[in-house]
Amino acid sequence: MGRGVKVAVVGGVFAVMVGGAGYGAYNVVSALNGDGGGSSGASGKAAVKSGPPSEDEVKETTAAFFGAWEKADAAKAADYTNNATAAEPLLTAYGGAAHITDVKITPGRASGATVPYTVKAKVSYDGKSKPLSYRSELTVVRGVTTGRALVDWQPSVVHPELGRNDTLVTEESANPPIEAVDRDGNELTKEKYPSLGPVLDALRDKYGEQAGGTPGIELVIHHADEGTADTPLLTLVEGEPGKLRTTISASAQAAAEKAVEQYDQSSVVAVKPSTGEVLAVANHRTDAFNAAFEGTVAPGSTMKIITAAMLIDNGVTSMNGPAPCTNDAVWQGQTFRNLKNMEPNESATLANSFMRSCNTAFIKLIDEKPLTDESLTTEAESRFGIGKDWKTGIVSFDGRVPAVSGPDRAANAIGQGQVQMNPLNMASVTATAITGTFRQPYLVSPKLDGRRLATAKGLPYETAAQLKQMMRLTATQGTAVPAMAGLGGDIGAKTGSAEVDGNEVSDSWFTGFRNDVAAAAMVQKGGHGGDAAGPIVAAVLRTGG
Repeated sequence: MGRGVKVAVVGGVFAVMVGGAGYGAYNVVSALNGDGGGSSGASGKAAVKSGPPSEDEVKETTAAFFGAWEKADAAKAADYTNNATAAEPLLTAYGGAAHITDVKITPGRASGATVPYTVKAKVSYDGKSKPLSYRSELTVVRGVTTGRALVDWQPSVVHPELGRNDTLVTEESANPPIEAVDRDGNELTKEKYPSLGPVLDALRDKYGEQAGGTPGIELVIHHADEGTADTPLLTLVEGEPGKLRTTISASAQAAAEKAVEQYDQSSVVAVKPSTGEVLAVANHRTDAFNAAFEGTVAPGSTMKIITAAMLIDNGVTSMNGPAPCTNDAVWQGQTFRNLKNMEPNESATLANSFMRSCNTAFIKLIDEKPLTDESLTTEAESRFGIGKDWKTGIVSFDGRVPAVSGPDRAANAIGQGQVQMNPLNMASVTATAITGTFRQPYLVSPKLDGRRLATAKGLPYETAAQLKQMMRLTATQGTAVPAMAGLGGDIGAKTGSAEVDGNEVSDSWFTGFRNDVAAAAMVQKGGHGGDAAGPIVAAVLRTGG
C-alpha cells in the first residue's frame, strides 16, 4: 500500500463480535459513560432523558450528523456520535487521504432508530475525478449519563465495507490490476464469480507486479489485517492489467458458486489429485473470510480417512480386518457414542465401520500397539502433508493435528478434539488417499515466482488402495449414497459431522472424488455430512473438472 500518502488510522478500542460479522466500539475516554465526545448540552443537575430516542430525536440527530459530514467538519460530526475519538480520524480521512468531496447524503425512511441513507460524492486525485455512490445505515442511541441522542458509532457508518481499524485511501495502486484467467484462458471476474472476489484481490496483491501490468489510481479500503488485500471501491484511472493464469476450472467454479449459494456459511474446494491444482474455491458467508482456504475448525468424521490410514500403516487392522462397532467406547474416563440409531456390529470390519462412520470402532483401536499419542500426528504430517507450510499462491491454513493425550487423543481420531481443518485440507487428504501421493494444492503455478511447494512421503500402495476402496463403498453402500447418487465414473466419499460447543446443530462435512477430481465442503450448522455439504461436493464433482 502507499506511495508517499499518509494514511489516517481509525482510532479507539473495539470489542469484536464472533465471526468478524460486525464491530461494537467504545471510546475509552468518553464512551464509558455512553455520551460521545463533546459538550453534553446539559448541566449535572438537569433531568436526563432515558429510553429509546424519539422519532424527532432520531431525525434531528441524523440531520445534524449528516450536515456536519457533508461540510467536512469531522470534529463536529464526531461529536454527534457516542465515540468521537474513533469517529473523528475516519471522518477526517474521508476528505483527506480518501480525497472525497462534494458529499450529499440523502436519508431514507427510518425503521425505529435505524436510518438508511444514500451517499453521493466525488473522488478527485491528481486532476482526475469520478462520482461515488453507495448506501449504508446508522442507528441512533441514548447517551447513558447525559441522555443525548447520538449516532452509535461503527466504521460502517462511513462506508458499509469498512471494518475495525480499516482506512479509506485514494492513491496510485499499490499493485497493478490483473486479468486472472482459468486453466483454459477464460477470464475470471468478480462479476461472473462473486465468491472469487477476495481470492482475486489476494492474487492481485501478491502477483500484480509479476503479471506485468501497470498501476492505476483507485479509492480503496486498506485493511488493518496485513494479510488481507486492499478492497478497491472506485477506479479513477485504469491501470494496464497483466495476465495471470490460475489453475481454476471455469466450469467447476461456476458449479461451486451455485452450490454454496444454497447453504449459509458454506465453503467448498476442488482439486485435481494427479497434479494438486485447485479447480474451484467458493464461499457463501456473511463476511468476506475465505473459510475454504483459511478455516480452522473440526472436520468431524472426514478425519477418519487419516485415522484409517494410521491403523493400516501401523498394522493394527486392515480394510477387511476387525473394527467392532459397539454402542459406546470409553477412553480414559470419557464415553464416546455413535450417531443416533446406529446399530452396533461386533463383527464389523474396518471397511464396514468406515462406510457407516462408526465412532466407537475407531476409538477402540487407537490404544493398540504400536500406536502412541504421536501416531496420528505423524500420519497426518508425513503421509498427508498436514501442517507442512503450504504455499498455494494466497494465504491458506494447512491443517493441524496435534499430538495429545487424554480424552482429546480419542476425539482427534474422529475429527473432534484439537484437530483443525478446512475444505482445502480435506480435498487434499482425499486426493492423497486415492493416489497415494501428496501433491500440495496450489492456485498459481510455482514456476511464476519460484516458490517451493510442501512435500510429504505419501502412502504405501496397499494403504492407498484400501482407502480408495473404502471410500468407494461409502459412496455406493454407506452414508454418502444419497449425496453421490447419479454420479457415474469412479466415485468415493466420506461423510462427517462436527459438534461445536454452544451449537445445537453440528457442522456438516463431506469429501469425495470422481475420477481425477477431489472436493470437500463444509457448512457450519448444516447437520449431518450428507445433508448439506454432500450436495455441494456432488454438484462440483458432476462437472468433471
